[in-house]
Amino acid sequence: MSGICYGRVVAVTGAGRGLGRAHALAFAAEGARVVVNDLGVGLDGTPGPDSPAARVVAEIRAAGGAAVAHGADIATGAGAASLVATALDTYGRLDTLVNNAGFLRDRMLVNLDEDDWDAVLRVHLKGHFLPLKHAAAHWRAETKAGRTPEARVINTSSGAGLLGSVGQANYSAAKAAIVGLTLVAAAELARYGVQINAIAPAARTRMTAQTFATTMTAPTTGFDTMAPENVSPLVVWLGSTASTGVTGRVFETEGGRITVMEGWRPGPTADKGARWVPEEVGETVLKLLEEAQPQGPVYGAGS
Repeated sequence: MSGICYGRVVAVTGAGRGLGRAHALAFAAEGARVVVNDLGVGLDGTPGPDSPAARVVAEIRAAGGAAVAHGADIATGAGAASLVATALDTYGRLDTLVNNAGFLRDRMLVNLDEDDWDAVLRVHLKGHFLPLKHAAAHWRAETKAGRTPEARVINTSSGAGLLGSVGQANYSAAKAAIVGLTLVAAAELARYGVQINAIAPAARTRMTAQTFATTMTAPTTGFDTMAPENVSPLVVWLGSTASTGVTGRVFETEGGRITVMEGWRPGPTADKGARWVPEEVGETVLKLLEEAQPQGPVYGAGS
């Protein structure tokens, strides 16, 4: 096999279905050996009857690729460590980590239970942090041994994390935090040969098919804008050595569109040079807001 990821070893979390499956198949098609992680849980995070990871592995092998299934919970220290260990024990290396696993427990804020908050933050945010931590420890050790890697991490945020989404306070908070984690990790781990970026994809998955049923419906003809396979080429490129020099970035991707997202930057500013009093603050802030760019609308908030 050949391709831009030939010889690389890639671990993809939540790779049994949806975006993760599409990523795993796309990496394999570009010559990567893939660790397919999936716990095999339901949409709400409860255990399902079987794990789909083995089915994805079978697809990859049937196409002539190399893959191994991993079924541990990557939101635990032991599970995340075993993800890295599986790559090393099976293929002798780990080059790229794609953090993708997640599920939803949508509620309006006043109806959102603490358990639903904790569960979503755990799988999305902790499920990013722990695999990243264990992979980074391996890459740091490699660097200290004189074998600086060309390592890549692709994290999965969301438009909900960038703009907010009504009824998804827990999910939006987790996805916003993933952007912060991406920026810090990119700065800290550059010395070890690690590049870290995030994507904010829009695609048809188990999570979005219900929440955004109208916009996610597959067309009967023409380009299927919301097919998850549309997102994977960007992920594969970011996970390859072809992306050298690209790190600490967030990309929004949907259908055939790729956008470099530009986050918080200083806007209109007023500096009194001394302490403000409340009356002055109000007048000044209103003037600054008139000069500022309008905020993007929160998903689900209407026009």
